[in-house]
Amino acid sequence: MTTRAEITVIGSGPGGAITAGILAEAGRDVVLLEEGPHLPLESCEPFTLDEMQQKYRNRGMTVALGRVPIVYVEGQCVGGGSEINSGLYHRTPSDVLAEWRQQFQVEALTDEDLRPHFEACERDLFVSRLAGPAPGASLKLQQGAQKLGWSCLEVPRWFRNSEKQSMTRTFIPRALKAGCRLLVETRVTRLRRQAGRWRIETRPPLEIEAESVFVCGGAVQTPALLRRSGIKRNVGNSLKMHPTIKVVARFPDEVNAPGMGVPVHQVKQFAPRYSFGCSISSRPHLALAMTDHLQEVDNHWRQMASYYAMTRGGSGTVRALPGFRDPLVRYRLDAGELTDMAEALRKLSECLFAAGAVALYPSVAGMPCLRSPDDLAQIPATLPRDRTDLMTIHLFSSCPMGENRQCCATDSYGRVHGVPGLYVADASLLWGAPGVNPQGSIMALARRNALRFLEEL
Repeated sequence: MTTRAEITVIGSGPGGAITAGILAEAGRDVVLLEEGPHLPLESCEPFTLDEMQQKYRNRGMTVALGRVPIVYVEGQCVGGGSEINSGLYHRTPSDVLAEWRQQFQVEALTDEDLRPHFEACERDLFVSRLAGPAPGASLKLQQGAQKLGWSCLEVPRWFRNSEKQSMTRTFIPRALKAGCRLLVETRVTRLRRQAGRWRIETRPPLEIEAESVFVCGGAVQTPALLRRSGIKRNVGNSLKMHPTIKVVARFPDEVNAPGMGVPVHQVKQFAPRYSFGCSISSRPHLALAMTDHLQEVDNHWRQMASYYAMTRGGSGTVRALPGFRDPLVRYRLDAGELTDMAEALRKLSECLFAAGAVALYPSVAGMPCLRSPDDLAQIPATLPRDRTDLMTIHLFSSCPMGENRQCCATDSYGRVHGVPGLYVADASLLWGAPGVNPQGSIMALARRNALRFLEEL
């Protein structure tokens, strides 16, 4: 069967959903393809095993290989990562934008250029601060930072009436109402250019023809698809992420409860080099982080919470492998970057002790429990490669955009260099790790680039 469309958007995460919504509302003929199922936000409890089985790629069992492997997660459902993340929102820091403008020669990337796009996304997703008090675990981070004189902020979220405004609540319904056609559980295997049009091959077998294609599969799947399609220049060579190390803290008072919700405070005193925050701290998540201390979780989980330190270090590659469904992802952290992570772990631990923690359990195998600030000396100057457990939920920069063709895969508005009618609109376009939750940046750029596409038609 052949389906014809003016524009095909591959991937329905924040980049793809906004792109499809804007183009459909402008009267364009749009088909939106999604590899995963279409599930309502309330199909399962957030941050549970059910959610991992329903909405995560490979049920969350994905890893970037290297001397220090880094576990990462991707959404595989309509709405992509917006369905499974915490809903925290940042604008791209001004100094990061300046760094990217200079290195990659990106047009229209000042605060003033992006402000209308950030503001529009913030209205559409009802970005706001908490209406009531923050969770106890979140307040502990704030208290520790205040005692040390460090900068700490409450991060806004895209929530309305206590409900997360994911893509299935916002831009996906808008796109469908405007006439966009949504095909789910449809995996794109290859793109071919033929007779001035794009032919999109899928599993199950379905051939789609389109004049223009927007690839929005995320920082891993987008470069993998492009490389499978023979498009390789500056594609998949510059993967970046926020390598993240965690520590579980126990306090003398209760900071946790069933349904505690999303912690919202982050310490930015040392940003953009590294930042701290509070992670999901449900009892199963604590048990997973504390496999060597399960009795502690059984006895004290209401006094415990999980915290993280994330950095901007390292770089990696994404490669499609013949005969394999999933790409090979590799990531390298050098000794200096592991030293930065060790420093970030010490600073985070110092903050938690200042907040009153009585025990800390870093995610470094064999490291003893830390009981007081004096024990911070037990954290090595450089984290050991063979015993450090790292993870991330933020990946980007595998198809960076800009006019510097020595290192950029697309132009300043997401059009793949030298390939007619082919665009990228997701986290792949970011030029490096922004040091903040990236969804705000992804949405603003997707909106900016979609409007530019319409202007050029």
